[in-house]
Amino acid sequence: MNPVPSRARSTSLRTAAALGVMSLALAGSLLAGPGAGVSTASSHREAPLVAADPQVDNTDVYAFTSPDKPDTVTLTANWLPFQEPNGGPNFYPWADGAHYDINIDSQGTGRPDITYRWTFHTEDQRGTDTFLYNNGVVNNLTDPTLLFHQYYTLQELRPDCAPRTLVEHGTAAPSDTGVASMPDYGRLRDQATVQLPGGGQTVATQAADPFFLDLRVFDLLYGGTLKETGQNTLAGYNVNTLSIQVPKSELAYRGDATRNPVIGVWSSTEKRTMKLSPGEQHPAGPYVQVSRLGNPLVNEVVVPAGLKDAFNALPPSEDHNQPAVVAKVLDPEVPKLVQGIYHLPAPATPRTDLQEIFLTGIAKAANGPLAVDLNSQLMNQDIDVASFVPAEELRLNMSTPVTAQPDRLGVLNGDFQGFPNGRRLTDDVVDIALQVMEGATPGHLIAALAAGDGVNQADKPFGATFPYLALPYAKAVNQAH
Repeated sequence: MNPVPSRARSTSLRTAAALGVMSLALAGSLLAGPGAGVSTASSHREAPLVAADPQVDNTDVYAFTSPDKPDTVTLTANWLPFQEPNGGPNFYPWADGAHYDINIDSQGTGRPDITYRWTFHTEDQRGTDTFLYNNGVVNNLTDPTLLFHQYYTLQELRPDCAPRTLVEHGTAAPSDTGVASMPDYGRLRDQATVQLPGGGQTVATQAADPFFLDLRVFDLLYGGTLKETGQNTLAGYNVNTLSIQVPKSELAYRGDATRNPVIGVWSSTEKRTMKLSPGEQHPAGPYVQVSRLGNPLVNEVVVPAGLKDAFNALPPSEDHNQPAVVAKVLDPEVPKLVQGIYHLPAPATPRTDLQEIFLTGIAKAANGPLAVDLNSQLMNQDIDVASFVPAEELRLNMSTPVTAQPDRLGVLNGDFQGFPNGRRLTDDVVDIALQVMEGATPGHLIAALAAGDGVNQADKPFGATFPYLALPYAKAVNQAH
């Protein structure tokens, strides 16, 4: 760990910590509400409204120091889950006009200090001539054989500042329609990667879903005897991905990543109401936030079904004012289920350790039970402590050195660059979640759950350079294995 000295804190900090205990609500803990298991597929189809609108459904967020460029951070957010590779003829476009956002909170207020916003528009050349997405081999994004194109504007938004356009007319990599049509998709993704002013780069592309887990958790927690494990349920499926790599100084409060190294990250989606007429639709009215994601496994397994859509509409700054699910966090159901099925004693409640891990971040100044400096904005030396609020965000300490040999269990196994200190593509968040819920601490794992769900890595290896994601699957899902 690479701790940063923290200032002595005042009564206002103790008040903020108390808010985390007394009015937590919707906290990003890895717990379950009534009738839920350990996880669904992170945030794939987690809420009623967004499940019916997959183009704007956030799935996962990743934030990590770039291993090959350690003066930068890579932020990745995914949308539109469960893409079967052969799902033509329209495949998987981004929603025109929607706001696809990655947000950064460097002060701990639950409000974004920076928002990177992608807005797409489509140029569809098929017309009344063909149903085909491409009518020949596509070797380049500019080939006339590619008939469906999407372009985007990327803006950087900061409070009290005019929007700054980073990319005016970026080209999104298309959906991969197959090896005959697109024999070198990596080349297309490279062509879609745009260099940013002041350093950094970005890409909008399709990718193999990087999340990995076995979803048979719902059959009495892996069959009642842990016999139903080892199958990666998401193998074969793709997602739409936005990745951006930027210098740490761009993200840190006051531009100083040495004094203020901790940031909170979440993605969100805004869209307008669609006015329908026969064969057409047109956006109308104001933009409304319809989806949101910070830590994995939150809305789907913490928030009761009747509050899931409301959670998707909330900014993190309001989390501490929503008391509806406090009891589910302080006294979670999953350890009780594990105790009932596997006879493993549930940890004592209330679980204030989980509140610190996922709501305030981990820091000595948080006055929580963990008492170490890891990844709370309270460690930033220049923030206004009185403005700090508990909020569900994926927190990253940018000063933590890159791990030469990453451990899939992250902080629990002594790898302090791993989840919940940010999230790398290789972090096994399901196994981490199960261990944490049963009371594991760094260096002290629950031996009876050591095998977890038996899925320890993604099926396709990740890359060594930006955007690090595996290229899309091209085979049908029922042939993925």
